[in-house]
Amino acid sequence: MNAGEDMPAVLAEGLTKRFGDFVAVDHLDLRIGKGQVVGFIGPNGAGKSTTIRMLCGLLVPSAGRASVSGFDVGREPEAVRAHIGYMSQKFSLYGDMTVRENLRFFGGIYRVPKAQSAERMRFAISMAGLEGREDALVRTLAGGWKQRLALGCAILHRPPVLFLDEPTSGVEPQARRQFWDLIHELAAEHVTILVSTHYMDEAEYCNQVALIDRGKLVAIGTPGELRGHHLRGKLYEVRCMPLGGALKALAGMAGVAEAAIFGDRLHVVMTENGPDATQLSRLLADHGVQADSVREILPSLEDVFVQLVARGAERRVTS
Repeated sequence: MNAGEDMPAVLAEGLTKRFGDFVAVDHLDLRIGKGQVVGFIGPNGAGKSTTIRMLCGLLVPSAGRASVSGFDVGREPEAVRAHIGYMSQKFSLYGDMTVRENLRFFGGIYRVPKAQSAERMRFAISMAGLEGREDALVRTLAGGWKQRLALGCAILHRPPVLFLDEPTSGVEPQARRQFWDLIHELAAEHVTILVSTHYMDEAEYCNQVALIDRGKLVAIGTPGELRGHHLRGKLYEVRCMPLGGALKALAGMAGVAEAAIFGDRLHVVMTENGPDATQLSRLLADHGVQADSVREILPSLEDVFVQLVARGAERRVTS
């Protein structure tokens, strides 16, 4: 079936994948509109890559259904693959071939018409910032250039849907930001993009964010919606020493909903009736923990994710 105007670019209903007794993806529902950038966020092993491989027609679902660009991923995997671009989390280009040779190779795989091949290659080279380096071996390129070139190869055939699986893993921060600029340029041309990452800060670049843990979709919404609706209570940043002693003290403290280490400080979620900043500082001092500062802050998506995962763990223990 072909996609109509009102059909989502990506649709999954009860999508499930089992490997023996292990459930990698557990009844996942997902709906992505055309031209959206959706971040698929979660720790390593959460089920992100398995979900993307099913949506790309590379893995057959164990249960549920999904469609991409109107094509069923179970019944029409070849049609799905013809209408998508895909970047795997492992670098997929050929290091012993030049930039130009890689582009020609992938242009052939994607059956780019010869009349359009030269223009498409020029666009990919320009997008990657590799003008003048067309004959350089790919293995000699820096990580950011390699990833931009891989993206250029993935869109040579102008796919309406693009799947990017951990595309910025191991790439330096400046190159990561440049890569996201390219993603938004493509979205402005109505390309639908699902990008998986374990970098929580990258979720801020997305129109929507899907949080996944242990194969389950735990929340989905805009970054603002997730921050505003899923964090229960007030969030405090605590700068103190020692961090381990503070965590131990907070674990048994009334009014503490969640506490986690964030770099050299703690983020502590207090219930609405819990201690305020001054009271929290005094309580920590009573446990031998010196707090340099305690202040209320706005939650990040990582704060939201940590609390949602903790709630899921509580439900598994009590069920």
